[in-house]
Amino acid sequence: MIDRRQVLRFRVQAQQLDRASGTLADTAVLDLGVQDTGPDGAAWALAARGVDVSALSDKDTVMLWTVRGAPHLYRRADVGRIAAAVEPFSDADAGKRIYDASKPLKAAGIANLAALDEVAARMREIVTEPTVKGDMSGALAKVMPEPYLRFCRPCDATHLYEMPFRLAAVRAGLELQPGTSPPVLRRIAGFRKAATPGEKFDVVRAYLRLLGPATPKHVAGYLDAPVKDVQAHWPDDVVEVTVDGEKRWLLAADEQALDAPATGATRLLGPFDLFLQAKDRSTLVPDEARAKQLWPVLGRPGAVLSGGELVGVWRPRKSGRKFTVAVEPWVPMAAATRTAITEQAERLAAHRQVELTSVAFGD
Repeated sequence: MIDRRQVLRFRVQAQQLDRASGTLADTAVLDLGVQDTGPDGAAWALAARGVDVSALSDKDTVMLWTVRGAPHLYRRADVGRIAAAVEPFSDADAGKRIYDASKPLKAAGIANLAALDEVAARMREIVTEPTVKGDMSGALAKVMPEPYLRFCRPCDATHLYEMPFRLAAVRAGLELQPGTSPPVLRRIAGFRKAATPGEKFDVVRAYLRLLGPATPKHVAGYLDAPVKDVQAHWPDDVVEVTVDGEKRWLLAADEQALDAPATGATRLLGPFDLFLQAKDRSTLVPDEARAKQLWPVLGRPGAVLSGGELVGVWRPRKSGRKFTVAVEPWVPMAAATRTAITEQAERLAAHRQVELTSVAFGD
C-alpha cells in the first residue's frame, strides 16, 4: 500500500522537477512529448526542469500535432520513433481518436486508418513549401471526397474534420513551424518513420515511467484510446501496487523510486505541464473544490508545486512589459516558500522577456 504523497514524490523525481539543470538529451518528459499550449507551454516546461531554452534552436527540437491532436515538442533526433509511437494501436483506436469524423467514414465503407493515410498523402502533396493551416485546409477541401468533409458554421465553409487533419500531419511527415499563429506546416527534412518506437518512446511505458503508478484506464484517457487497446499493449515487466485502495501498475525497474524522499523544490507549473496531465486527478488534488479551480472548463491557471505537493494556483497578468504573478495559496505558506515562489516568478518573467512588477499572494 502506498499513499498519494509517495505517488507525487515519485512523479516529481521521474519528471525531473527537482533538478537545477539538465539537457535536451537527458530530459525525460521529451520521450512522451511536452505539450505546447499557451504562453507558458513547452519552453517553460523545459525551463522548469533546468533546460537552458535560450540555447535551443529548430535543429534541436520539433513541434508535432500528436497526442489528443495537441502540439507537442520533441527532440528532432527522435522524430522517426515518435511518429511510430503516436500511431493509433488499431482501426478502432483511430476511430476513437478522430471523434465524430469516424461516423461518415464508416458509412462510406472507409476504414479509419486508411482515411488517415489518404489525408496524409494529400497533405504531403500540398505542402511543398511552408503552408498556413487555412491554405492547407482550403486545398484539402478541393481534393477530398464528401465523407472527409464537414460544414463548419463558425467558418461558414466546408473543410476537413479537425482531428484527421491534425493526426494525419505526422503521417505526412509534416511539422509545425515554431512561433506561428495561425499554424504553419512544413516538411520534416529527411523524415522517415521508424518501424517501431522502441521501449523508450512507447507511449504506454512512457506514461507509466512518468505518471505512474497507473491503470490502463488512466493511460487510455491520456491517449484518447480504447482501454482494450491499451491493455493489449500493456508491458509484461510491471509490478502491481495499491494506491489508496486502488490497484495500479508501475514498471518493475521503477519500483524502488516509490521511496523517493520529499523534495523542497518549488516550481510554477504551466496549465498544461505534464505533471498536471495525469488522469488520476483525485490523486493530484483530492479536494473537489480545488480540483475545479485547477481544471476549469475554460481558462486554466497554472499550479504551484512545492515540497512535492500542489499548494496553490497562479495566473499571469501582463500589461505591456509589466508582469504580475497572482498566487492563490491552498495552504498556509511559510516565508521561505513565498520567497521561492517569487524567485520562480522572476525566472518566468525573464523567460517571457518582461519585467516582474510584483507577486500578489491572495490570502
